[in-house]
Amino acid sequence: MRARYVEVSKAGAPLEVVTREVPEPAAGEVRVRVEACGVCHSDSLTVAGLLPFITYPRTPGHEIVGRVESVGAGVPQWKPGQRVGVGWYGGHCRRCEPCRRGDLVACQNPLIPGVIYDGGYADYVVAPAEAIAAIPDSLKSVDAAPLLCAGITTFNALRNSGARPPDTVAILGMGGLGHLGVQFAAKMGFNTVAIARGADKEQFAHDLGARHYIDSTTTDVAAALKKLSGARVVLATVTDADAMSAALGGLGYAGEFVIVGVPAKPIQAAVPGMVMQRQSIHGWPSGTAIDSEDTLKFSEITGVLPLTERYPLERAAEAYARMMTGKARFRVVLETGA
Repeated sequence: MRARYVEVSKAGAPLEVVTREVPEPAAGEVRVRVEACGVCHSDSLTVAGLLPFITYPRTPGHEIVGRVESVGAGVPQWKPGQRVGVGWYGGHCRRCEPCRRGDLVACQNPLIPGVIYDGGYADYVVAPAEAIAAIPDSLKSVDAAPLLCAGITTFNALRNSGARPPDTVAILGMGGLGHLGVQFAAKMGFNTVAIARGADKEQFAHDLGARHYIDSTTTDVAAALKKLSGARVVLATVTDADAMSAALGGLGYAGEFVIVGVPAKPIQAAVPGMVMQRQSIHGWPSGTAIDSEDTLKFSEITGVLPLTERYPLERAAEAYARMMTGKARFRVVLETGA
């Protein structure tokens, strides 16, 4: 059986639609008929060849939703026909210290779909059984796909922070990650603050559930947060180091600056205040398959959904280019027509 795959033939090469033989799942693996796959900025790691260990040709994509078509030996938990997804966590090595301690998402040799093995810009994907997450029937595939990366990253970072309702939580940025972070924070019961550039985004922030809005182009972000008694958590979804540095001073007592966006240069922090108020800066990676299920269930219950732009699989190169411009509102999703 042959099917469509969108592949990068070598680092920096254009995305091309090709047909290939569809592999059979080996022991411990599941083959999924893809219905939708999100296009994430992290896909540039594969397309641009930013990691030295990627082998080519490679099919990108790690926000995958579809149905189980077949399973390999030793996979009793998944059956053909089930709606499932695969996110950034695509399996773990079982050997490194984080794996041995049960912190699977911090695996030092992670099996990332679209990076280590072929991802979801395709009609089919084969993934380890432990990477598979169940998808609630009420969630459309095009909505569920971004929740497997942007969704789980923001949801998991917030619920694993020290914040408890009704603490003040600020979401720095309202892009692909941030527009979901604002929704999650509001639905979790936090006093939610959205921070973005421009007065034109204020109404949108309130529509997403934010109680407060800070325009970073006209307002001292740190001072504005201090007027709200300081943030228990600032979730930094942007990739602008200067914007992060400007918001750090807005933390309150025991505040956490949680980074999920990856800036190209270092951020700057005023250390004395952080020491005296027991503040911290740390990153958050994503989550495992069961964390994906929790994210999807929470979204189903509360109505948190991404705003998406949709493209057919054949226009994957155009979809990827649109995502890379930063102008998409807010997540780009490929649909296979399955």
